[in-house]
Amino acid sequence: MSTLFLARAMQRRSFFRVAGATVAASTLVLAGCGDDPDPAPAPVDNGLALVGFDANRNPIDDGLLNYAYLLEQLEAAFYQKVVAAPPADLLPGELGYLTDLRDHELIHREYLKTILGSRAYDATLSTPLEFNFSTFTLTTRVGVWTAARQLEDIGVAAYNGAGKLLVQKYNLIALSKIASVEARHAALAHELLQSDSFASTVGADGLDDAKTPVEVLALLEPYLPIKVSAADLSTT
Repeated sequence: MSTLFLARAMQRRSFFRVAGATVAASTLVLAGCGDDPDPAPAPVDNGLALVGFDANRNPIDDGLLNYAYLLEQLEAAFYQKVVAAPPADLLPGELGYLTDLRDHELIHREYLKTILGSRAYDATLSTPLEFNFSTFTLTTRVGVWTAARQLEDIGVAAYNGAGKLLVQKYNLIALSKIASVEARHAALAHELLQSDSFASTVGADGLDDAKTPVEVLALLEPYLPIKVSAADLSTT
């Protein structure tokens, strides 16, 4: 993504409107000044091991932030692919929706990348990961919105499940704000596929789904070009 595009996206969908002005700014500052050590990014040659503890086995957020970063990379790549070659049967206005969703995901991706800095798992890669969307039918509007619904539902469940595992409050607040945006995306995809289904994932308890990183990574496996392990993430 070019710097020009990101600047344009920032102007159009102000970063502070997406992630929250005060919290986002504080998070960036705190992330740069925090007490967390800087473990080397996990290797990606044969797979990615998300690291949730420092050398003294104290829990840290790096693994979960990289987990969210990977998820946002995937979602951004999906919408970039769809917007670049949209299906011919999209209804009026739907390309605009998809473009907005792409812009949100790009901002989320770049936000997490900025927080992680050299601790981003792909910081030393010369080219970005290429995700596999071949299992989706992206030549029809139903196929596109079905895929979007699936990815957004996974994203919402992923953030809901990861929140309790975060150590730093500022990370919890920032990722919770991103989760609220993802929930809106999911609601839109549901509604465009079936009227009055925007809240169909909300259970009888009034809550949305929550999944552990292990559960989410299993769902994402068909789309990922690498094996990702959550074995070294905290589970409580």
